[in-house]
Amino acid sequence: MKRIQLICDGSAIGNPGPGAWAVILCFGNVERELTGSEPRTTNNRQELKAAIHGLRALKERCEVELVTDSMYLKQGLTEYLPRWRQNGWLTASRKPVLNQDLWQELDQLTRQHEIHWTWVAGHRDHSLHNRCDALALAAARAEAAKLRG
Repeated sequence: MKRIQLICDGSAIGNPGPGAWAVILCFGNVERELTGSEPRTTNNRQELKAAIHGLRALKERCEVELVTDSMYLKQGLTEYLPRWRQNGWLTASRKPVLNQDLWQELDQLTRQHEIHWTWVAGHRDHSLHNRCDALALAAARAEAAKLRG
């Protein structure tokens, strides 16, 4: 099974506001960068979309080290998602899970791979995550500039 490092990050200028996601996929000495943006979104949605797009890019079952600075993403998938699924996509307070569409897609995608989590503090000493953060921010700024005309 291939071992892939998937570094992901999301960014939003305003919450909601123009936002973007970025992914760096590493396999051996090969790196691939992916980005995307939306005119009106939240940082949390972009964090989830980064992981989705990174996992979608994998064409076979892989062992994936998923690197993120988002506890929302990590805890959502590792701690909360099984309960949400069991409770009909309701939170412990019986409210609908926010971003349910993205959580459901992530649920399906993560089942296709062997995922290992690495949480990093944002803007710290992880060079690839710092680069991923810069890619997401640049894409969000470009989306904001498009909206300004």
